[in-house]
Amino acid sequence: MKNIKLKMARTEHDLSQAELADKIGVSRQTIGLIELGKYNPTLTLCIAICHTLGKTLDDLFWQEPE
Repeated sequence: MKNIKLKMARTEHDLSQAELADKIGVSRQTIGLIELGKYNPTLTLCIAICHTLGKTLDDLFWQEPE
């Protein structure tokens, strides 16, 4: 499942995938794969993303059961 919430939060901060990746110490490809739903980040990485974007884990990563 694509992570649209992450992409929206990133663009709200006017950050490219590469800029966000640089801030948290991962590759641009990692951010791209997370946004595409093709990579499940570790909790540590999720927290780093949330801190950088000023969001909570629920804001960016919570998914309602289908």
